[in-house]
Amino acid sequence: MLRYPIINSLFGVAFATLLILDVFWEISWWTYILLAVVWATFTIIGSFHIRWNYHLPALHFNRKIRDNLVAITFDDGPHPNFTPKVLDLLQKYNAKASFFCVGHQVNQFGGIAQKIVDNGHTIGNHTYSHSNKFGFFGTQKVILELQKTSTIIKEVTGLDPKLYRPAFGVTNPSISRAVKKLKLKTVGWNIRSLDTTKRSKKVILERITSKLKKGDIILLHDSSEKTVEVLEQLLLFLQQNKMQSVTVDQLLDIKAYA
Repeated sequence: MLRYPIINSLFGVAFATLLILDVFWEISWWTYILLAVVWATFTIIGSFHIRWNYHLPALHFNRKIRDNLVAITFDDGPHPNFTPKVLDLLQKYNAKASFFCVGHQVNQFGGIAQKIVDNGHTIGNHTYSHSNKFGFFGTQKVILELQKTSTIIKEVTGLDPKLYRPAFGVTNPSISRAVKKLKLKTVGWNIRSLDTTKRSKKVILERITSKLKKGDIILLHDSSEKTVEVLEQLLLFLQQNKMQSVTVDQLLDIKAYA
């Protein structure tokens, strides 16, 4: 898979080659523009597709796992109305999940965050603000956001989370440097439910179950009634197919906390 440093090096060499050739043959200006456009296209797509591992290494599944295990993960909570319903369903079906929580939500609904942990689920870092502009933050601002969230989670639950999921799945050099400095492990997914879109419950469930295999990581959001309803159908599907949802750290055999 192509990585940001490799792409930069390749395009740097290509640009230098054009400059050298331009000494002997006149290189059209549009050739330089085309090179810049191709570089920008790679970088933009790589930044918005976490599964490329373009800017930083992330874990998206476990193909080596022997048992029929998957990991259901939730982003953007805890939510005062929907996270409790999610927790009740997980308990009903004896399933475990992982919650990548937003710091300011944990600050407001600490009791729910504590219940996540008390029920045996894993809690992780999903930035403090979940700002739409997060991808444009500098390294130091990203560090402060992640530190603040980890501090709040530790104050509420007593646990120091080491698993991180980027907001919107967006990565860039600033986020990569921050994650490396804080020694966090990035967790992605390989099944994106798109439950935050206008797609129907039926379409979302079919999107998940039609390609579900052992070792997969599913992305959901504990922020709507639609997701709660999809979750119950998903848990029934797992039960009928003798599959089990476990925490993402169990699935990947990694440590969730410091």
